[in-house]
Amino acid sequence: MLNALRQLADQNIIRPLDYHFARFLAAEHDDPVLLLAAALTSLQLGHGHTCLELNQDSLELLGTGRNLEAIRNCPSITSWATHLQTLAAVGDGHQATPLVLDNGRLYLMRYWQYEASIAYRMNHNRVIEHDTARTRAILERLFAGSGEGQTINWQMVAAAVAASRKISVISGGPGTGKTTTVTRLLALLVELAHIKDPYRNPTIHLAAPTGKAAARLTESIGSAKWKLDCEDVVRHAITDQASTIHRLLGVIPGKAEFRHNRENPLHLDILVVDEASMIDSSLMSRLLDALPDHAQLILLGDRDQLASVEAGSVLGDICSAMDFGYSPEQVQALQQLTGAALMEHIKAHGPTIRDGLCLLRKSYRFDEKSGIGLLARAVNTQNKAEVNNLAGEQRDDLQFCYSGDIQQQLLNEAIAGYRGYLEKVRGEAPAEEILEAFDQFQVLCALREGPQGVSGLNDSIRKALTKAGLIEAGDNDTWYPGRPVLITRNDPALELYNGDIGITVKQDGRYRVIFPKANGEPRFLLPSRLPEHDTVFAMTVHKSQGSEFDRVLLVMPDTPSPVLTRELLYTGITRAKSSLMLFSKPDILTSAVDRPVQRVTGLADRLQ
Repeated sequence: MLNALRQLADQNIIRPLDYHFARFLAAEHDDPVLLLAAALTSLQLGHGHTCLELNQDSLELLGTGRNLEAIRNCPSITSWATHLQTLAAVGDGHQATPLVLDNGRLYLMRYWQYEASIAYRMNHNRVIEHDTARTRAILERLFAGSGEGQTINWQMVAAAVAASRKISVISGGPGTGKTTTVTRLLALLVELAHIKDPYRNPTIHLAAPTGKAAARLTESIGSAKWKLDCEDVVRHAITDQASTIHRLLGVIPGKAEFRHNRENPLHLDILVVDEASMIDSSLMSRLLDALPDHAQLILLGDRDQLASVEAGSVLGDICSAMDFGYSPEQVQALQQLTGAALMEHIKAHGPTIRDGLCLLRKSYRFDEKSGIGLLARAVNTQNKAEVNNLAGEQRDDLQFCYSGDIQQQLLNEAIAGYRGYLEKVRGEAPAEEILEAFDQFQVLCALREGPQGVSGLNDSIRKALTKAGLIEAGDNDTWYPGRPVLITRNDPALELYNGDIGITVKQDGRYRVIFPKANGEPRFLLPSRLPEHDTVFAMTVHKSQGSEFDRVLLVMPDTPSPVLTRELLYTGITRAKSSLMLFSKPDILTSAVDRPVQRVTGLADRLQ
């Protein structure tokens, strides 16, 4: 079997990593079914799945590799579970083994532990008791004027839900008011804490997966808290300084573990984490492990966005419990706290975590006529007819381009879009102005390779900007003023993380790269100090998660691809705040709408 797996690795059907994992097991367990199952389980992790389902569909991963003699001679995959249970390398999670078999799913041990740990915390979500009359009075003051035109004020309901549970999730699309809601929620929690002890403020921390998302959270909370109807002592108790999750947990250089864990928990009472859809199984498990028993965790995110780059679909799996509505007890409590008529949301039975979830339904960014809003909704609801209708229209905030000299139109738009920040670089404007100007516009791609992917477009746009006189960058110039760079590998020592973006400037004759800092002034770093990075005139939709831009140019390939999914399309569309130009044929869009991401995990089942 090892020879067959080596051939699969040579043909790029599996990764060298998958082959070497099987080879490691072969030293003590030379069983063909085990080795093939181990390689496939490892391969699944590379595709973002936490486990391998032992069914016939899983063999499709091998493609033409299924025809290799050693694989043809393997027993049917439907019999693997019975066989694997007899092997010492496979356990049930209660003893240390390389692999764990659980409910027809095969895991690497640590990913089974991550999933089991997350599920345990969610399934033992504790209720927090507050005085109902006092809580309702505070809610009505803080949320006065919100929810107009809605039968139910979901922002107020979300705050009531989160105040009543140790762990809560507030999900909603762009512009639904997640940070506005959580700022009012924090004021509520501070006031409730002051009722118990007027002289002690709860310790509040804010975090996000990337530096850019943390900077946005800092800005949003910092702005929203000054609009609160509360006393200054409450306002000042709400921090507006966010950090990355890695910095919060405390990275130990050279080690995979964090400083804060179950034995050394975080020193806080309330933790708010934004962009939770970006958090993979490993990081979520470690975050929950580091949470003190008394603390509250509030997760914010959009359940319809792309799942994390690494393995898992944690937010999506948790939010699947929203389908079960609320328990009768929670509906009664929420009605008393908010006055909302929630009887139609009662379901007698469902997972524990459902009573800690709330979906914000109204977008305040996109009105009923907004092309971006209409397209995002059409994609989410799989309304292909509406997608086609919108593709045939031109709206103020939404334009489609799929005829004529598309490449030249794209480059013209890129030149116009990037002109503003490049002129500020040339004029030696303050760092904050340069970074702010860069955030006005971004080219996003579905693919990484090819002429319509990141690699091809970065080169084309660089040449077009050089020809337009906006940058001075020859084919052999690595560094030049205005070069935008995207960090692709974490460097905790520099506090730079995958997805962070910096802009190159020339200062005193030397190149520096400016990066925004979540809780301070922009910082200037020498290019030689940077971890792995790429030029980012164009970036993938995946890398754009946690970012928003005033104007977005979204480029789809000419032919369908497995990468083009509903979630990718929705995420790309919703990066745009005020204007979206979509370079795509209508049939490419509708094929993406028909292809939802199917992450293979066991978490949703564990929560049922």
